[in-house]
Amino acid sequence: MTLKLGMVTADTTDALELGTWWAEQTGAEVAEENDGHYVMVRGGGLPVVLAFQKVDEVTPGKNRLHLDLTTDDLEAETERLLAAGASLVGRRGDENFRWHTLADPQGNEFCIATQQA
Repeated sequence: MTLKLGMVTADTTDALELGTWWAEQTGAEVAEENDGHYVMVRGGGLPVVLAFQKVDEVTPGKNRLHLDLTTDDLEAETERLLAAGASLVGRRGDENFRWHTLADPQGNEFCIATQQA
């Protein structure tokens, strides 16, 4: 038996708002809204579906799951995301490999790095 990644799902108190934000940042689209309870984002630069599940209260603490995204221009993409409402958690790495950890408008952390050959 082989498992395949079907989608990445995040809990949120406002699934439509957060799903729309991620769709805008990745060039994707909100494909399903399900009355704002379970929002699915597809297309654009996404190799898988992102899903946002409405919950009354998100679990406090660090994400147990996060997105690792790649870009051709780490600095420019970081600045674009910050201007769009993300917040910077940290700039990490060394001369061999660098990445930035950010958080989306609801505090979900994700990382971006330059694509490796």
